[in-house]
Amino acid sequence: MFNKKNGLVGVLSIVALFSSVNNVIATEMDSILATFPKQGSELPYSVLRADLKDAKTQLPFDIRNGGYGSAMTGHPTQTNQFYALTDRGPNANHQGQYGKGKSFPVADYTPRIGLFEVKAGGKIVQLKDILLKRPDGSLISGLPNSSALGGTGETPYHADGKPVLVNDQLPYNATTNPIKLDDYGLDGEGLVALNDGSFWVSDEYGPHIVHFDANGVEIDRINAFKDDSRTSLHLPAVYQHRRANRGMEGLAITPDENTLVGIMQSTLKNPDKAAQKGDLTRIVSINLSNGETEQYLYRQEKLENANSEIAALTARKFLVIERDGSFLLGGPKEVNSNAQKQVYRIDLSTGTSLSSVPLSSSITKDESHGLLIDGLTLEQYVQKNGWDALADKGIKPVSKKLVIDMVKEVAYAHDKMEGLWIIDDQHLGVLNDDDFATWSTDGKLEQKYLDKNTVDANRLYIIKKDLLGE
Repeated sequence: MFNKKNGLVGVLSIVALFSSVNNVIATEMDSILATFPKQGSELPYSVLRADLKDAKTQLPFDIRNGGYGSAMTGHPTQTNQFYALTDRGPNANHQGQYGKGKSFPVADYTPRIGLFEVKAGGKIVQLKDILLKRPDGSLISGLPNSSALGGTGETPYHADGKPVLVNDQLPYNATTNPIKLDDYGLDGEGLVALNDGSFWVSDEYGPHIVHFDANGVEIDRINAFKDDSRTSLHLPAVYQHRRANRGMEGLAITPDENTLVGIMQSTLKNPDKAAQKGDLTRIVSINLSNGETEQYLYRQEKLENANSEIAALTARKFLVIERDGSFLLGGPKEVNSNAQKQVYRIDLSTGTSLSSVPLSSSITKDESHGLLIDGLTLEQYVQKNGWDALADKGIKPVSKKLVIDMVKEVAYAHDKMEGLWIIDDQHLGVLNDDDFATWSTDGKLEQKYLDKNTVDANRLYIIKKDLLGE
C-alpha cells in the first residue's frame, strides 16, 4: 500500500503532525496545572433574568446561567477541556392553588451541556452550549414528568405563583388546558462524554439515562418503566422508588465505553418514606451490549447524606462524591465547621453483587422492591438491624477509602459539590452546583450567598492527589 515514496512520506507527516499537536496539548496542560490557583477559578455566566426582587432584601437580583455544576466530565480528546451539565433550571419549593410543587422563574429553560476550556493561570472560557433536544429535534424543558414515568406530583408554577399551563394565555382547564408537564423533561445530574462525540445523561426525575448525539438530540434512553416505548434497555424496577429530588445523581462509564455505572443520591423510598431516611444507597451497572444490569450497595457516612457524582478510574474502581447539604461559611443556613464534602475511592469487586445472592426461605426477590430479607427491603433491613446483620446474610457494601476532604484541602464553602473531572491519575477537577445563584426560604426566591457578601458561583478546583492509590 505504501510502495510509493511520496505516499509513505505523507503518512509519516500526518503521524508527526498528530504527535506534535499532542505534545503541544500536553505541554499546555502541564502549564495549566502548574499555574491553576488553589482557591479555584469561576466559570463565566450570563444572566437569565434580573427583574425579580430578593425576598429578603426586596432588591433586584440575578438569576444566572450559571448552573453548570450538576455534573462534569473531561473532553475525551482535549485534555484542557471539560463538559459541564445544568439541571432543570432555577427553581424553588412552592405551595400554590394547585398543590405542592416548584416555582420555575424561567419555565422555558432548556437543560444543556456546556463545553469549557481551562487556560494557563486558571482562566476558564466557555466554547459552546449544547441544548438538549427530543428525537424530533425540538427543545426539551426542565419541567416534571408525568406520574407514569416517575413524576412525584410536582406542580410547576411561574415566579408570580400562577401555574405553568399548556397555554399560559388561556385559563386553567383540567381537560383542555391542563398543567404543563414534559415526559422528555430532565433534571440532569450525571454526565458521560464518549469518544464518538455523544453523551449519556442521568437525571433525578425517572430516573432516566438518556443518550444524546453530539448536537444534543436524543437517540436512546434507559429507565425502569417497561411500558415506555422510547427505551431499549431497562433498569431494575426497584429504581422506580427513587426518593423525590434524589435520583441518579452520578453517572460514569468504564474505560472501554461498554458499561454505564450510576449511583443514586440517597436511600430509595423502598417501600415507603420511612425507609428513605437511611445510609444505604445503590449503585447500578448497565452493560450496553446486552442490557444486563448489576447492583451494589454503598454505605454513607451518615444518614441522609448525598452521593453527588461517580467517575471511573478503571473498570472496577471509581471515585464518588459524598457530601452533606451544609455551608462551611453559613450561606443561607448556619455556619457549619463540620461540613462534609469528600471524595472516596470505591472498588466494585469488594462489594456483593446483588444478583449473586442465593435465594432461600429468608431471602426472596420481589419484582418491584428487589431482594427481601424476612419480608423487609434491604433499605428497611439495614435501618432495623444494621449493616453487620446484613453482612451475616452475605451482603456487603463496596469498600471505600477517603481520597480528598475538600473542606480541609481548600476550605470548600459551597453546599453542593457535584462535579468530578479525572484529568490524570494525579489531578482531579471538582465543581459545584451554584443553583443558578438562587436560593429560596419558605418557597420565596432570593440570591444565593456563601457568606454575607459572596454570591455563589460555579467554581472549578483542581486538586493534586494520588487518585489510584497504587
